[in-house]
Amino acid sequence: MTDRLHRDHLPTSVDTPVTPESVGIVHLGIGAFHRAHQAVYTEQAARATGDRRWGILGVTQRSASVRDQLRPQGGVYSVLTAGARDSSVDLVGAVLDVAWPADETERVLATIAAPTTHLVTLTVTEKGYCRTGSGELDLDRVRPDLDALAAEQGTGAPGETVAAGSAIGLLVRGLAARYRAACEAGEALPLTVLTCDNMVDNGHVLEGLVRSALDAALPQDTALRAWLDAHVTFPCSMVDRIVPATTPEQRDAVEGELGVRDEGLVVGEPFSQWVIEDRFAGPRPAWEQAGATLTDDVSVWERAKLRLLNGTHSLLAYAGRLAGHVTMAEAVEDPAIRARARRLLFDDALPTLTPPDGADLDAYGESLLERFANPATGHTTLQVSMDGTQKIPYRWGDTIAERLAAGELPRGAAYALACWSEVVRREAVAGRAVDDPRGDELQRVVATVGGGSAEVASPTDVARALTALPGLLPQGAGMDPALLDAVAAEVAELAGVPAAG
Repeated sequence: MTDRLHRDHLPTSVDTPVTPESVGIVHLGIGAFHRAHQAVYTEQAARATGDRRWGILGVTQRSASVRDQLRPQGGVYSVLTAGARDSSVDLVGAVLDVAWPADETERVLATIAAPTTHLVTLTVTEKGYCRTGSGELDLDRVRPDLDALAAEQGTGAPGETVAAGSAIGLLVRGLAARYRAACEAGEALPLTVLTCDNMVDNGHVLEGLVRSALDAALPQDTALRAWLDAHVTFPCSMVDRIVPATTPEQRDAVEGELGVRDEGLVVGEPFSQWVIEDRFAGPRPAWEQAGATLTDDVSVWERAKLRLLNGTHSLLAYAGRLAGHVTMAEAVEDPAIRARARRLLFDDALPTLTPPDGADLDAYGESLLERFANPATGHTTLQVSMDGTQKIPYRWGDTIAERLAAGELPRGAAYALACWSEVVRREAVAGRAVDDPRGDELQRVVATVGGGSAEVASPTDVARALTALPGLLPQGAGMDPALLDAVAAEVAELAGVPAAG
């Protein structure tokens, strides 16, 4: 049997990973993306500078699987960088251990409070922020953590620690624990909380949710809020790397190359980008030494990624599903779909953007289509097309609103909306759940258009109703007659029905 990869049993065929001296970062949501992105930057920064203060305690949110993969390996794992033609393997040692809150909430809280910890970072996906449809904190989802927070703050967390039930709840409880530690030590203990999830103004969003949680759990605790104001920052960031699920074949191939079995293997495309608002409360890794961009304004980078990369990715996913393509690579190689993607990229989205300093957005747009065509990424159209109502407002919505305001009809975006509408309608007709936070509502819209039956609902009428869905498109764009006509015409072609309606 092949030996298992371990920090004390490393192959000689690759560079030796770093061994951090202590935990400096607590990361909430240590899935494949973090391990192939931020942890790699942290590893490379440590190699470049020799600064070994930045070990990561990863916190897995949904199950103990990542803990069970990495703990027996001493936290070390491999990253397979898979291009269309070439691939390479590297080891990452920045992760010291992984904790699962169901068993180890007390340890996570203590580590967030420790003076050697300077950052809490997050990749918990949009769903993990426990927001309502209007973007506010969903108090029902975090109530157990808020009750635990009130008890811990009032009595110093005596007795058995309540297991955290949400990332937001765990974070807020960790901040309160750090505040208590600061009071006991007579020190400020500043902390940077850095979200790396794909949300507009993600740092500001997270800070607002944290403050809402404190208002609900500890309405009278002004001292904790004063400490938060003075010593905690929530920078915005933008991340970009395609990280597909690891396949058994890739795991076997890396085992053959390394000579050891790595249960924690992750896979990423060659491209990687990280833009971070330079607003830290205390020390940080020298991530710029690993290629990260530190800036005063993330928003210009964020808008470009959301509208060009994410917007095109979603169009390809919906159009690809309708055309019967399983993978994103298949979808982008379809000439008809690729032409529509180019229209969204270059005719609709690009004119709404101001290029960040040093960025060539035309070249970036061309590179996106090549990245999506990389079969090694393995992304499926089904996977990318989930959660449409959460993604469309940011990926297509602002592009549509700004082009309409400029007197231009965004035809690429109209096609994208038509593809989304037709996917929703077909799922409803088939009696399948729509994989979306508003899935039940979407199915009701389809059924209502059909007079109570999705099966007889007119595709063009469904498209008009879904495009006008409250909260989907900003600035009243969903009610624009020209846009509705354009979406209906595209749906008529997709569904093979008359365009009138």
